[in-house]
Amino acid sequence: MKNKGRILIVDDDNYVMLSIRILLEQHYDDVRGINNPLQIETALAENEYDLIILDMNFKAGESSGNDGLYYLNQIKSISPETSIVLITAYGEINLAVEAIKLGAFDFITKPWQNEKLLTTVSAAFQLNKSKHKVKELSSKQTVLNAMLDAPFTEIIGESEKIKQVFQQIEKVAHTDANILITGENGTGKELVARAIHRASNRSKSIFVNVDMGAITETLFESELFGHKKGAFTDAKTDRIGKFEAANDGTLFLDEIGNLIKPLQAKMLRVIQDRQIVPVGSNDAKAIDVRLICATNANLPEMVNEGEFRQDLLFRINTIEIHLPPLRERKEDIAVLAEHFISLYKTKYGKKGLFVPEYVITKLEKYDWPGNIRELQHSIERAVIMSDGKQLHVQDFNLNSQNTSDNAQVESFNLEELEKWAIETCIKKHQGNISNAAGELGLSRGALYRRMEKYEL
Repeated sequence: MKNKGRILIVDDDNYVMLSIRILLEQHYDDVRGINNPLQIETALAENEYDLIILDMNFKAGESSGNDGLYYLNQIKSISPETSIVLITAYGEINLAVEAIKLGAFDFITKPWQNEKLLTTVSAAFQLNKSKHKVKELSSKQTVLNAMLDAPFTEIIGESEKIKQVFQQIEKVAHTDANILITGENGTGKELVARAIHRASNRSKSIFVNVDMGAITETLFESELFGHKKGAFTDAKTDRIGKFEAANDGTLFLDEIGNLIKPLQAKMLRVIQDRQIVPVGSNDAKAIDVRLICATNANLPEMVNEGEFRQDLLFRINTIEIHLPPLRERKEDIAVLAEHFISLYKTKYGKKGLFVPEYVITKLEKYDWPGNIRELQHSIERAVIMSDGKQLHVQDFNLNSQNTSDNAQVESFNLEELEKWAIETCIKKHQGNISNAAGELGLSRGALYRRMEKYEL
């Protein structure tokens, strides 16, 4: 299969030009030639070339190479990204080396070896492709950064409590202080972490998100610190970990409360020393990351119960940002609802859809135990299931949820309610204790103790 790209050969010796063209056409899909260097400017105006093969001399009896230097500069001024390979005689090698200093990629000598010519052309061709890729990625990053320039664009709200969160973000963003974001599931902890990153001095570097609840104990060190080839059975290549991937940027450790005690000690050491040692290596690597952690657990309570290291809590909690649940910022429900309705009516082709004021009032009276995430999913469902131009209360299925919950609560005393909640949550997460504990706001140890108490 031929490489896709465009190559131009510039040589006044038609035999040389034809020989190179025949050779390269076996490997590249668009190879062209011109025998008059005065046509270079026109050729570059008509097409973009990945590579130009340029002779050093174009006048009979000329061997100074000045022609080559002149046209090299011309090409670079018109198309700086194009790779240039020179054709030169043995006696002109010193001049060719000088030309490389001026921007040429490499040179081939007459008479050439086909294998050497193909190797040189391939390297120059790949360099040009890499330049284009970098330029494309840079352009995408510029566009992305421009889209994200508006402060906290993904965090929506006008309540005093959310304004306090905005103020905290502004205060901490330009520092390198470790941040702990707390709050119930669905309150937007990752959005706050990303907002801090975008407003920080590291905004042009990477943001790496790690779900600590999804990493098994056996893969913890490999995922976070990386590994060397052969370190364990499946380590077929070297692999960098999340800390190294986030170097110079921001590392967001979500659900840090799920980290078991042995792994907490390893995490503490890395944060203290600011060094990692990949699995299978004895060499420490320095890392420079902005650390942001998040949890829905009560870490001070976990410390008191012996489930979380106090020294690790101090390390990750230089500054704490607490996100209030949606039931404590009900004045934001209307603006959040309008945002999600606008989003989903466009997505599902229901552009004329609207929500009456009495429906908004009903939404504001609901407690939203799943917070913003539940509100978002409920609105998406309502938009999908709606008939006509307006949303109705029944589209959200709120009454049945509340009625069901209330009926359960009325028949239980406090311990029976706790037992029911634990049993229901464990079934919901199909026996995954970490996920159930996270949703209940308990440590795994605390959940196990309650399971033993209620013989679950």
